[in-house]
Amino acid sequence: MSDVIPDASLRLAAIAEPTQQKSPSSLRAISLAFFLVASATILLLSGCAGSDGQKDDTDIWSETKLYSEATDKLNDADFAKCGKYFDKLEARFPFGPYSQQAQINAAYCYWKAQEQAQALVAIDRFLKLHQGSPSLDYAYYLKGLITFNDDLGWLGKFTGQDLSERDPKASKEAFESFKVVVERFPDSKYAPDSLDRMRYIVNSLAESDVMIARFYYQRGAYLASANRAQLVIRDYDRAPAVEEALYLLVKSYEKLEMPDLSSDALRVLQLNFPDSQMLVTGQRVKKQRQWWQIWNK
Repeated sequence: MSDVIPDASLRLAAIAEPTQQKSPSSLRAISLAFFLVASATILLLSGCAGSDGQKDDTDIWSETKLYSEATDKLNDADFAKCGKYFDKLEARFPFGPYSQQAQINAAYCYWKAQEQAQALVAIDRFLKLHQGSPSLDYAYYLKGLITFNDDLGWLGKFTGQDLSERDPKASKEAFESFKVVVERFPDSKYAPDSLDRMRYIVNSLAESDVMIARFYYQRGAYLASANRAQLVIRDYDRAPAVEEALYLLVKSYEKLEMPDLSSDALRVLQLNFPDSQMLVTGQRVKKQRQWWQIWNK
């Protein structure tokens, strides 16, 4: 075994040892070739990066110039571009005099451009960093507007869809933002509108729960229907949807063969809605209104 190690070492040494020493001229040629290849690569990459022919002129703009241009885009209703400009302003001059206003303006621009995700990022950043801002009431109001998102688009208008027929998560988040405005800033000029929107959201959430109760009833899940109807009556006692919730409660208890509970629900229905047509037609008359036409006002 002792003669294996030297042989192996010799073989490794022979492999590692260069067989021919290169001359200085050949080394210079190799270096020159490497330099040329590297330069060509850099030029190629630079050409690809600028191949679209576009140049960001805002890189050389001052803070005042960038704010002025962003404001002009806002006034011209070019919301997508003004959002980007205000974002660049806040990123490049985070401690400048326009930084706070740039953040809140960016959120507004993105919201108007229907870019909800970017709008929420901008407004949440503002709320996190500037709790002492004099514009804090407007910031919470704007966040409520962003998550409220009453614009259903052409499909929603075509099908007659309203806020109650969508995922209630966004509606609840909007409610909480408007609630902050009403409770923390009662004298704010945004408080009355926030309160109106809160009423509308409550009514829409009640409608959503009634739709679920109706779904259960139509499929024979009478206990689930009764439970959901009770939830509406308990949580949204002033909402117009309570009328149908009471009706579903009456009918569900009838199906469950609980006459006493059914009679109690009927008495409450007749007391609170003496002109109700639900017991006659099984349908509640719903007025088609927008969010600003509050049902219980």
